[in-house]
Amino acid sequence: MATPLTIAEIIDLERYPLEGDTPARKVLLASLKVDLAARQFCALPGFFRPAALQHVVAEANANRAMANDNISRRNCYFEQKTDPDLPLDHARNIMMQTGNRMLGYGHVPKPSPIRSFYHWPEIRRMVAEIVGVAKLYENQDPWQPANILIYEPGDLSAWHFDSTNAFTMTMMLQAPDAGGEFQMVPDTRSDRDQNYGYVRDVLLGKRDDAIVEVGRTPGELCIFRGCNSLHRVAEVRGDTRRIMGVFVYETEPGVIGDPVVNATVYGV
Repeated sequence: MATPLTIAEIIDLERYPLEGDTPARKVLLASLKVDLAARQFCALPGFFRPAALQHVVAEANANRAMANDNISRRNCYFEQKTDPDLPLDHARNIMMQTGNRMLGYGHVPKPSPIRSFYHWPEIRRMVAEIVGVAKLYENQDPWQPANILIYEPGDLSAWHFDSTNAFTMTMMLQAPDAGGEFQMVPDTRSDRDQNYGYVRDVLLGKRDDAIVEVGRTPGELCIFRGCNSLHRVAEVRGDTRRIMGVFVYETEPGVIGDPVVNATVYGV
């Protein structure tokens, strides 16, 4: 078994000084917190070092056969059935084709830079401060904590909202040859207002002026408000897979996922 990479070999700690409570750390996190509040996302390019990226991409490709193929037609709320009581052009009745491949935590090798990164306490502390919560906890589900999301050529992720979590955290591990752009519409809805009319207009291409394209380079960590901001991944083109890391932290301890969701997303 290969010697595990250390945190310093995985994360560029010179560029991102996360240990302790140094002035440099405070300045960095304050800036990221401002970005998240103003734009609904913040990005940390070059967060993973090249050697760690190479390691994780090799793992993803070697274990591709264990990934669950998620190909479906759904609305932006992940519902696969229309509602006959609503108008045909209601946001809940606009169905879109989507497809990607999910390699769940249980299939991520031990040790892996993805696992080491996820379990490093300083990452939870960093994210908690950026998103404005007192403390974050590791997800305790056998499949959900840290995943690898694979897009084959032709795959895409149609417009959608994420779960009820207040934030989503992902990392670009490998960019495709072309396509695969990450786009979002900040503040599409709120906790008090589903804003169905506006959501419908985005889905129908009537509010392209509101779309923000978030640049993603390999090794770049991104934290965004995916619960209230519609977002999508454009169709991947070329011969190279688009590979992402997806990380789930919780605001309370002991969270385990719904078995039905796990069966659908991870195929277990």
